[in-house]
Amino acid sequence: MARTTGSHSDITGPRVRAAALRLFAAGGYAAVSMRAIAAEVGVQAGALYNYTPDKQSLLFDLMQGHMTDLLAETPSDPTRPAMQQLQDFVAFHIRFHADRPDEVFIAYMELRNLTPENFAVIEGLRREYEDRLETILRTGVENGYFAVADPKIVTLAIIAMLTGVNTWYRAGGRLSLDEVVAQYWDMVRKAVTV
Repeated sequence: MARTTGSHSDITGPRVRAAALRLFAAGGYAAVSMRAIAAEVGVQAGALYNYTPDKQSLLFDLMQGHMTDLLAETPSDPTRPAMQQLQDFVAFHIRFHADRPDEVFIAYMELRNLTPENFAVIEGLRREYEDRLETILRTGVENGYFAVADPKIVTLAIIAMLTGVNTWYRAGGRLSLDEVVAQYWDMVRKAVTV
């Protein structure tokens, strides 16, 4: 099948991923067809297969890209005190995800639609991110700064709390993002300190 006039792989490929991201976030992976993605991009349905083998691969690529970016940008400086590392983590998590509501929604809500092989990869990346926070908490406990009985449980609770910001925060609302970060940091600090 011929390429649609005016389409270019370096332009159309990212447009395919962006359209899939929007559509999956709005209607759910199961409800979105490759035909709907093609229509959103403005290409023939068959042309999508020049950019992705199938819809499952597209979902996996979106989720893996999100997790890879998250891990690459997470602040990590083990020479800093645990309290400062934790504050850096809290601020980073909120700010990183505030700019990516569709990615966050898909990362949490569409796990069930991954094949077992793809799920294992994404779960491994999520665990790697969780382990970074858990390491900060364990270090703080060892140094006497944090009073945390079960660092794994506290890790999961903190991440869930921080990720929840995406469900309600809107730019231009009552609180600025800086104010939200400050309040969440205060809550996290109080939850882990002696």
